[in-house]
Amino acid sequence: MTWWSADDDEDDEPEFDESDVRVRPSRRGSRPRTKTRPEHADAVEGTVLGVDRGRYAVLVDEGGRDEREITAARASELRRKSVVTGDHVDLVGDVSGEPGSLSRIVRVGERTTLLRRSADDTDEVERVIVANADQMLIVVAAANPEPRIRLLDRYLVAAYDAGIRPLLCVTKTDLADPTEFLDNFAGLEFPVFRSSAESMPLDEIADALVGHRTVFVGHSGVGKSTLVNALVPGADRAIGRVNVVTGRGRHTSSSTVSLRIERDGRTGWAVDTPGVRSFGLGHVDRANILGAFTDLARVAEDCPRGCTHLPDAPDCAIVEAVEAGELGETGQARLDSLQRLLTTFAG
Repeated sequence: MTWWSADDDEDDEPEFDESDVRVRPSRRGSRPRTKTRPEHADAVEGTVLGVDRGRYAVLVDEGGRDEREITAARASELRRKSVVTGDHVDLVGDVSGEPGSLSRIVRVGERTTLLRRSADDTDEVERVIVANADQMLIVVAAANPEPRIRLLDRYLVAAYDAGIRPLLCVTKTDLADPTEFLDNFAGLEFPVFRSSAESMPLDEIADALVGHRTVFVGHSGVGKSTLVNALVPGADRAIGRVNVVTGRGRHTSSSTVSLRIERDGRTGWAVDTPGVRSFGLGHVDRANILGAFTDLARVAEDCPRGCTHLPDAPDCAIVEAVEAGELGETGQARLDSLQRLLTTFAG
C-alpha cells in the first residue's frame, strides 16, 4: 500500500477551477434582479376607455391613422400604480387589436384632473373614478327618487376640488316641478337641463358635451343610463327601476366606461359610472371649494387667517362685502351656496 507524503512531487496535487464549483439553481429562475426598467421607446399611445377584471380597453389613434380598440394588461412594474378610465397610457406588445391579442400598459401619463371619492368623510382610502375629465354631468330626478340637496352638494364639492366644470340635468320633470329644488343652487353658475319622458333636450346636452370628456354621476334610478343610451345610440347601458317600497334605485351600471358622442362632425366622450348612494369627501382640500367661487375668493384675501367663511366667522370679509351690497344681486345667493358646501365638507 502506498501513502502520499509531503515529499511527493507537488505536480501530483489535484487541480480545481471554477467549473468544479457546484451551485444549486434558484427555484425562481436565474435571471438577475435589477431596478433598471426598459425605456420602451417604441411604445404606442392610447386612452383607457374602460376596465373589466384586470383587462383594459384602450383606444389607440396614431395621429388619426388606423384608430382601433385593443385589450391590454398592466405591466408588472405598474402593479403599485392605478390605471383608470380616462388615463393616457403607453403600450407595448401586440397592439394590432386583433381578436385574442393582448398588449401591456407600461406607462401612465400625467393626469390633468382626477375625480375621486371615499366611502365616507373619515375614510382615508380614495376611490378613483375617472382621470382627465374636464366636465361632470350630475343627473338627479325631480321625483322617484326624490332629489337630495346634500348629495348634489357633495358632487359639486368633488367637482370643484378636482377642477372639473359641473353641469346639471334634472330628469322626470313630468313627475314634479324641480324649481324649488333648483332654488337652492341659484348662486352657482352652471348649466341646468330639464328632461322629461316626453321631452329630452338631447341636442342642448350633446352640444355641451362635444369637445369635452364628461363624467356622468348620479344616484341609482335617476335615469342616468337612459340619458346615456339616448345620447349614444347602441350604448345599451343597463336601465334599472326604482324600488316602490324603499324609493331607492337599483344599481345597474356595474363598470365605468367611456362612450363616444358625435354631433355635426365634433366628438366628445361621455364617461358613464355606476350609480352611488353616498359620496365621501375625505380627500377634499377645503381651499379648492372657495377657489371655485372666483369672485368670493378674491374678497376672501382680506379675511383673517383661518377664517371659515361660515355665518359665525368673525370679521369675514366675504360676509361683510355681501352685507354692504358690494357683490351685487347674486352675492347673497352665492355666499349661501359657498357656506352650504363648506358646511357639507365639514360634516
